[in-house]
Amino acid sequence: MKRTTLLHAELSGLVAAMGHGDLIVIGDAGLPVPSGVRCIDLALTRGIPGTMQVLDALLSELTVERSCIADEASDTLIADFTERQIGVVTRMSHDDFKRQTAGARAIIRSGECTPYANICLWSGVAF
Repeated sequence: MKRTTLLHAELSGLVAAMGHGDLIVIGDAGLPVPSGVRCIDLALTRGIPGTMQVLDALLSELTVERSCIADEASDTLIADFTERQIGVVTRMSHDDFKRQTAGARAIIRSGECTPYANICLWSGVAF
């Protein structure tokens, strides 16, 4: 059994397979998943797991070069994302954000029900 934070086998495998610049998305319960994009659905009930819980688990193993959130995200969410120092954080409209998800290796669906609680993460290198 793994000793690190991220125990979910599918997520751990995804992180291990990421290359420099690959995109992974953490989505709230309502974020649409484009056809052909892998969906790892973790949603159990409203709010469980939350976006930040999923993000923290991923950050325990994923090197992030840059990230993006929607302009429409609340100031609280923006502060939560920013304090985690997840690379260069940019913002774009929610419509543009949804278009970005078509190029993702996977979208991880959380149980988050806060509007616009989605984040794009582009992998960096650990060296």
